[in-house]
Amino acid sequence: MVTKDQVIKKLKTVLDPELHINVVDLGLVYNVTVAGGKVKLLMTLTTPGCPLAAYFEKDLKDKIQEVEGVSGVEVTLTFDPPWNPSKMSEEAREQLGMFF
Repeated sequence: MVTKDQVIKKLKTVLDPELHINVVDLGLVYNVTVAGGKVKLLMTLTTPGCPLAAYFEKDLKDKIQEVEGVSGVEVTLTFDPPWNPSKMSEEAREQLGMFF
């Protein structure tokens, strides 16, 4: 049986290609639900016009599919609430030199 923790662990391997920080620590992942082998991911991007949207969607789906037992992945992008740097983990802020 697939668990949310397994999915989140795998999501931490998806790096922003510009910042080299994973999508979880960047605060881009809003919600993960697992029902049987189906995974639903609600996430955002740093800006609505982010040119990496297709890249992230493919990479996220590919990585999640690697989790044993996953039979389907649905990625939904939202911009409500909008992303802001306060959503990043403390570790990500430190990596970027942002202290607030």
